[in-house]
Amino acid sequence: MIKIGKFNKLKVIKLHKKNIYLDAGDSIEILLEKTETPTQCEIGDKLNVFVYGDIKSGLKATIQTPYAQVDDIAWLKVKEINNTGAFLDWGLSKDLLLPYGEQTQKVAEGRSCLVKLFLDKENRITASMLLDDFIQDEAFYFKEGQKVEIIIADETDLGRKAIVNNQFWGVLYKNEIFQRLRKGQKTTAYIKKIREDNKLDLVFQMAKFGEKVDSVTKKILAKLEAQDGIILINDKSHPDDIYKAFAVSKKVFKQSIGGLYKQRIILINKTGISLLNKKDEL
Repeated sequence: MIKIGKFNKLKVIKLHKKNIYLDAGDSIEILLEKTETPTQCEIGDKLNVFVYGDIKSGLKATIQTPYAQVDDIAWLKVKEINNTGAFLDWGLSKDLLLPYGEQTQKVAEGRSCLVKLFLDKENRITASMLLDDFIQDEAFYFKEGQKVEIIIADETDLGRKAIVNNQFWGVLYKNEIFQRLRKGQKTTAYIKKIREDNKLDLVFQMAKFGEKVDSVTKKILAKLEAQDGIILINDKSHPDDIYKAFAVSKKVFKQSIGGLYKQRIILINKTGISLLNKKDEL
């Protein structure tokens, strides 16, 4: 059965002038513009195409890849607003409708919004900002430590909400976020914990604390060697500056330089750290 809003492998059943017709089953033919097809296309060939439109107005197919498919969450820019709703740029010539009834707040042309793509009652591809209607709080079939795809959502008092695998809500806690995040950003994370209520706690790094310290210690020494024995960051530096330099939390950084200091490998001063040499020991 054909899947609207998804890629389908469909057979070429008719070539007419500049048009190509594909078999969608149930005696339904879908038009594909010949300008989008391979030059050697022949009857019987199967093409991987994205199907959109609806049964009433006519299904269409394209070999272009949209920014998102049905069931995906996407950060899409508003191109136009009229009496019907907002129209979003999703990478195809026909813009995607975000009806007023599917908006959680006023949108503006040129700005982007986080939406879920779904099929409405008439099987039309539609966008919605009502993410809680689609995303589940309780997650199943995950394991702690499992790597997942996430999309960054709104800020909360705890940190940042994130959508896991387009289906479940998860939380990144602010005391474990050491990088700048933007709404709609796609990245990877790990399941840190599955709580008793089946909600997901997320984290960007799953390495054990001791392993992190050892890794960062090596990075610090390498950077010291490359920068004439001086780094203008110390245990008093802002966490953002530490993360930009070493991609770790301030806690891990302090543990690393503390170990180097105890081993009399570095000096820690008001402006940063430096390699200890024989003159410094005198």
